[in-house]
Amino acid sequence: MSKELCYVIDQISREKGIPREVLIETLRSALLSAVRKKFGGRTNIDLKIDPKTCVISAYEIKRIVTQVTNKDEEISVAEASKFKPDAIEGNIANVPLDLHDFSRIAAQTAKQVIFQRVKEAERDAIYNEFRDKIGQVVSGMVMRKEKGLYFLNLGKTDAILPIKETLPNENLKRGDTVKAYIEDVRITSKGPVIMLSRANPQFVSSLFRMEVPEINDGTVIIKNIVREPGERTKIAVFSKNPSIDPVGACVGMKGTRVQLIVRELRGERIDIIHWTDDPRQLIARALSPATVDRIGINEESKTAMVIVNDQQLSIAIGKKGQNVRLAMKLTGWDIDILSETEYSKMKIEEADKTFTTPSTDGEKSA
Repeated sequence: MSKELCYVIDQISREKGIPREVLIETLRSALLSAVRKKFGGRTNIDLKIDPKTCVISAYEIKRIVTQVTNKDEEISVAEASKFKPDAIEGNIANVPLDLHDFSRIAAQTAKQVIFQRVKEAERDAIYNEFRDKIGQVVSGMVMRKEKGLYFLNLGKTDAILPIKETLPNENLKRGDTVKAYIEDVRITSKGPVIMLSRANPQFVSSLFRMEVPEINDGTVIIKNIVREPGERTKIAVFSKNPSIDPVGACVGMKGTRVQLIVRELRGERIDIIHWTDDPRQLIARALSPATVDRIGINEESKTAMVIVNDQQLSIAIGKKGQNVRLAMKLTGWDIDILSETEYSKMKIEEADKTFTTPSTDGEKSA
């Protein structure tokens, strides 16, 4: 039993990376509970496992007395002297227990305990590994789809990608390999659960970090990113090094870097904007791809009026207001857009109000 036990402990320790002493202590605790249960739940029973030979020994802890009144907790001097020559009344003696009929229980317990400890260790390892990866992008293979969830295999474990966290009209199939952003790692009764997203704006930010070395090394900084998944992303970038163009670094030679990201996002449009502290320039850039003619701002209320050519109005506003909506989120400014025609008309109306005053007979005159 002891040789077999040592072999099992050593093998699992190597394969699963669990320290040998941890396995031995876990097994000792489980066997001790089993022995105490066998002897009526007495707490004065202890058990040891030799760390080198794996020999199991159990014993009762009893007080040495002249006359025994409680045989479960006391032992006479004469009996104690049989295995403890220096037995003295009042001292404590460890009385060996006969475990000849305990080997079967020990073997079953060892198997169950080690199996459970391995499962716990694997769960802990998975949780610790992926907890440190929150905010990173991982690749996984779609295994199945059920109850509004995709289950992706990440190699060591499965992860959950809710359908609501995928791109609009994205229909993933079994066997598809996709990238996703780790939003959270939770511990449940069934083990760690890894939550993924492809809709989170930080998914795009992480993709840029993977594809653009200047972002990864901190030379180019992502100041802000906003997104409507599957439609459009706006990302504002800034370079610490004046000689490096942050927008050019993100686009890559002939657009190679950004095109890789666009493909991963199933054709989602990406506007890359050079960040500036000048609110007028920032707002104008944020409304890309529209061209802005003039901008008036109110810094106290953080509102801006933007004037664009008539042909640029629909581009500036975007489909269902998407472009201006994202521009406002990116800049933090409330933006009102007018065409040149609308602005001219508004100016004329303001001028009429300014130069028109009521006459004394109730009629109006200019």
